[in-house]
Amino acid sequence: MEEQRFRGLPVGFDSSSFLDCLRASGRFSSSPPPPGPSLAGALPHATTILALRYDRGVVMAGDRQASEGYQVASRAISKVLPVDRYSCVAIAGAAGPALEMARLFRVEIEHYEKLEGVMLTTAGKANKLGLMVREALPMAMQGLVVVPLFAGYDPDAGRGRIYKYDPAGGRYEEEAYHANGSGGLFARNALKMLYREGMDRDEAVKAALRALYEAADEDLGTGGPDFVREIYPTVFTMEADGVLERTQGDVAAYYRTFVEGLRKKE
Repeated sequence: MEEQRFRGLPVGFDSSSFLDCLRASGRFSSSPPPPGPSLAGALPHATTILALRYDRGVVMAGDRQASEGYQVASRAISKVLPVDRYSCVAIAGAAGPALEMARLFRVEIEHYEKLEGVMLTTAGKANKLGLMVREALPMAMQGLVVVPLFAGYDPDAGRGRIYKYDPAGGRYEEEAYHANGSGGLFARNALKMLYREGMDRDEAVKAALRALYEAADEDLGTGGPDFVREIYPTVFTMEADGVLERTQGDVAAYYRTFVEGLRKKE
């Protein structure tokens, strides 16, 4: 009890939710911000993210550019973050709040599993993220929209799963693929042509990288492969063996081969 009082928590407080702990200690509030002009146009925005299923799991990828209006705010932002052994979250929208939500979500899952001693189901993780998106609705109403994408390998179902969200916290499962962000429409159009049921991991990774390339070709906010600075999209795969990040060298090799193929066609 004294330890709880020292930490700023009320006596008798008991919750497996890290967010509940923050609220109880007064360090977190979901109350709306005071009225004022929207800051959305003056803040960096993360752009294109995507995920698609394959025979043994799911791949998630994102470009590295953050835009600020018509300017580049960052060329090397990481938009895909591992959550635990089996899942990742990707961010699109206002970069600062989105990164904060992704990191807080990761701590929330870790906190729950340490206290309860069991791993949350994939659907349970998706539900918790939906609650966090819903609590950010007041920010969204002022233009600071955060729209994450959650994907992971489901050990119970033995397959990959993909969840998309709306700004109000609505959660929707996609069976094949999905893409968010300013280049999301172009990426989805590419995946519509490239995706097929039962594709293997390498095929899925190549499809994800091709979709990001097509999105960057059409969308100002999406960054393509940067051969000068050696900056390439982030790619994670999630299977029964866990989360694995593709090296930048592997991604660079794919793009060099792909671009060389385009030059030969010309």
